[in-house]
Amino acid sequence: MVPLRDCKAWQDAGLVLSTTSNEACKLFDAALTQYATWTNDESLGGIEGCLTKLKAADPNFTVGHVIANGLELIGTGTSVRLNKELDSAMRTMMTLSESQPLTEREKLHVSALDMFARGQLPKACGLWEQILQSHPTDLLALKFSHDAYFYLGYLPQMRDSVARVYPFWTPDVPLSSYVKGYYSFGLMETNFFDRAEELAREALAINRTDAWSVHTIAHINEMKAEVKKGLEFMKETENNWKNSDMLACHNYWHWALYFIEKGEYEAALTIYDKHIGPRCLSSGSMLDIVDNCSMLYRLHLEGVKLGDRWNNVIKLTKKHTKDHVLLFNDVHILMSSLGAKDHKATEELLTTLQELAKAPHEDHELSLAPRLGLPLCQAFVEFENGNCDKAVDLLYPIRYQIVQLGGSNAQRDVFSQLLIHAALNSKSQAKQNLAKSLLRERDAMRPNSPMTERLMRKAAAAHSMV
Repeated sequence: MVPLRDCKAWQDAGLVLSTTSNEACKLFDAALTQYATWTNDESLGGIEGCLTKLKAADPNFTVGHVIANGLELIGTGTSVRLNKELDSAMRTMMTLSESQPLTEREKLHVSALDMFARGQLPKACGLWEQILQSHPTDLLALKFSHDAYFYLGYLPQMRDSVARVYPFWTPDVPLSSYVKGYYSFGLMETNFFDRAEELAREALAINRTDAWSVHTIAHINEMKAEVKKGLEFMKETENNWKNSDMLACHNYWHWALYFIEKGEYEAALTIYDKHIGPRCLSSGSMLDIVDNCSMLYRLHLEGVKLGDRWNNVIKLTKKHTKDHVLLFNDVHILMSSLGAKDHKATEELLTTLQELAKAPHEDHELSLAPRLGLPLCQAFVEFENGNCDKAVDLLYPIRYQIVQLGGSNAQRDVFSQLLIHAALNSKSQAKQNLAKSLLRERDAMRPNSPMTERLMRKAAAAHSMV
């Protein structure tokens, strides 16, 4: 493993840190490395351990506060509105930044995180891009912006942000192979599948435990409905990525998606029960919560009996019903309250979102709630209440705007599936025709998809194909 960088090493890299503590610099590097590689490395003390020791090594190290607060915020499981401790930590960071001389780069980091905390994600990305223009190997700016673009559904920006700095990430720069993985993901999300796979495999040739590059290839196989290839790849590589605790649950989710695609629901539930459910209960992370809700809801759409599985998930999601950090998260939390038939949690989520959306101020997500977030949530509610026509009327007009809620193409596919199922189950001939039309579109984009073929057969059985 590359030695952790001290004050001089950061300075030599052109990324000066305003602290005289070599220990603080090394701990910053340790925390950044774990964030960049999606792994809590116990040999480094784990992310939480590193951040605690980092603050102790130099309590006045502003960028130490930036990474600590940033990792809390970027997880999207909390916010300064709800979490007084985090709000106080952000205030401490701002006060520190104003009371000491910092480099221009460090000042931009503070401002960007302040924007992110206020819900002004596009402005935060603009500031991180300013950093990257003059410091292309600033991994914290690169990764924060990459994640924020993902939340915004800014897929070309997510790709191009890495493309602009990629030439500077030569093999001698620490963690450069992981940047190949970030770039490959942006390429994949914008349908440059061949180039994306090439880069992901280059990254894996350098470090086979790179769970993010594995994840890119899982996406490619999913988007192309190459189920056999996808299943073989996940099985062959499992030992390499299963210890990447921040991403393993998500990779298992991808593995289970192939089984749902094939209609092998018991195999999907086995992965859920063995890996996805337990890992989520253990971590409580928002990514794992989203995967849980998405997985169960897709199985529910396929008519699979889920037993009491929703009851375990609602225990985790209930504490997030008033979050409204990302609308994408809200919709998945709603799936769990609908699945568990917890009407109080459903009502609480919808009413608190409606209230906040009345005065979004500059919060990007809340500004999207009236025209996107709330109609999408309502479509789920109508579908669950048996009002399929109403669900289609809410969902169909916004289907091309849903990308603005963020997430990956594979993750957002659950919304497309809901629309198809609602149209298929509608009493209206026009909507049944719409279902067939949507299935033809799906077939054109993902040829040989067993799920599409299955749904086409269902449509044909109910009504002769037109």
